[in-house]
Formats: sequence, C-alpha cells, structure tokens
Amino acid sequence: MQGIEHIPDEKTRHLVKNLSAVGIRYVDIAHKMDITDDTLRKHYKKELEEGRIDANAEIGKTLFQQAKNGNTSAAIFWLKTRANWTETVRTEHTGVDGTELKGLTVTFVKPDGNT
Repeated sequence: MQGIEHIPDEKTRHLVKNLSAVGIRYVDIAHKMDITDDTLRKHYKKELEEGRIDANAEIGKTLFQQAKNGNTSAAIFWLKTRANWTETVRTEHTGVDGTELKGLTVTFVKPDGNT
C-alpha cells in the first residue's frame, strides 16, 4: 500500500462510485482497492459523493412514487422527513371525567402547528 503511486482509471472510478452508492464505508472501499483512506478521498472525492447522491435520489424517487400511489407508511415517512411533520402520542390513564379509557390518541402536527 505504501510507496506505490495510485493512478485512478475508469474501472476503479466506476467501482468506487458503485460501492459508495450502496453504502459501503470509505475505509472498506479503500481496503478493497488496497489503498489508504486518504488516497481514496484524494483521488475519488467526486465518485464517493456522486455514488451517495445518486443512490439517495433513486431511493427518494421510489419513496415518493410509493407515497403518491397510496402507501401510507411511505407518505408518513416523507412528511416527517421532508415536510417537518411531527407525531405526538398522548397516553391517558383514564378517559374524560375519570371514565374508562377508550383508546390511544395519535395526532399529526404540520410544521405550522396545525393538525
């Protein structure tokens, strides 16, 4: 690893971008390529960033489509992470006026504070 100059080529650039896209740690990518972490970051900064960005965009596109197609979990996740909606849970030990508890109340709150 030490003392040999690393020269990137199209094959290694493609490998780094693909490994970065699927979330492989930089230290592991460097190990796979038999270079140091510093060498990886020096020669492959663009590929490391583009792999991560492209993968997030692809997953984001899929999540967005799922939310648009009626997947409630995808819609909730999107609103919580992208639209700053929050979920509050209020647990009551008794109901109104001390009567028997009827259930759990879950309220979605929009970023502007409205429900």
